[in-house]
Amino acid sequence: MSRDARWSALLELLARHGRVEVEDAAAALEVSAATIRRDLDQLAEQQMVTRTRGGAVAHGVSYELPLRYKTARHASEKQRIGRAVADLVAVGEVVGLTGGTTVTEVARALAARADISGDTGRGPALTVVTNALNIANELVIRPQVKTVVTGGVVRPQSYELTGPLASGVLAEVALDVAVLGVNAIDLEQGAYVHHEGEAGVNRLLAERARRVVVAADSSKIGQRAFARVCPLGLIDVLVTDRGIADGAVARLGEAGVTVVAV
Repeated sequence: MSRDARWSALLELLARHGRVEVEDAAAALEVSAATIRRDLDQLAEQQMVTRTRGGAVAHGVSYELPLRYKTARHASEKQRIGRAVADLVAVGEVVGLTGGTTVTEVARALAARADISGDTGRGPALTVVTNALNIANELVIRPQVKTVVTGGVVRPQSYELTGPLASGVLAEVALDVAVLGVNAIDLEQGAYVHHEGEAGVNRLLAERARRVVVAADSSKIGQRAFARVCPLGLIDVLVTDRGIADGAVARLGEAGVTVVAV
C-alpha cells in the first residue's frame, strides 16, 4: 500500500471514529506498527492530526478531510449521483457548482454528455459558474462549456474560493440551477458545511438560482456540520444514493424536497 493510500485510510478512520490506535490501524491496513507511527507523525507535522500516546485524534473539534483524501469515499455512489444530477440540467442553462467531490462528479458528467461535449456551432452549450478551482480546471478544456470563476481566497482543504470577492461576483449573476455539495443534511434545519466561508458562498449560489439541487450521498443525511448553508425550504431536489432511510425521504418530502435516489 502506498503512503498516500495509507494516509487516506488513516484520515478516513479519523473522520469516522475521531481517533485511531496504532496497533488497530496496523492490523486494519496490514502494515507494521512502525509504519503507522511514522505516518501519524508526518500527518501531525502537517497539523492534520493530533498525536496521542498510542495513536492520534482528529485535529480540531469539527474534523474535515482535505479534498485530495476524500476522492475514494463512496466513489461509486458519487459517480451515480453525478450522472443523475447532470441529467437534470438542460442544454443552454446557467449552472452554479460549489466544490466537493460529489459536485466534481457532476461537472465530469456534464462535460461527458454528448449534447454538451459535441460541437453545437452555436457557441457554449452550457455556462458553469463555480467557486471551485479544481472544477474550473477540468472544465476549461471543454470548448462548449463557458466557465466563469468567482474571485476570492482559496481554501486548500476544498479548493474553493470564499470571501467578499466571491460574493461580489455571485451577486451580479443569475443562475438557472445551483448544484450544492454539502457535508451534512439535518432533517430539521437544512444543509450544512464545515466552514462558514463556504457556507456563505454556497448560500448565495442557492439564492441566485431558480432551482436548487443538493448532491449528497446518504452518509451525510441526518448529520449536522458547523455552518448552515440553507434551510430545507430552499432545496428543490436532493439527489442521493439508495442508502437513504425511508423516514428521511418522508421528512424531506414534508419539507417540499423531491428526493431522487440512484
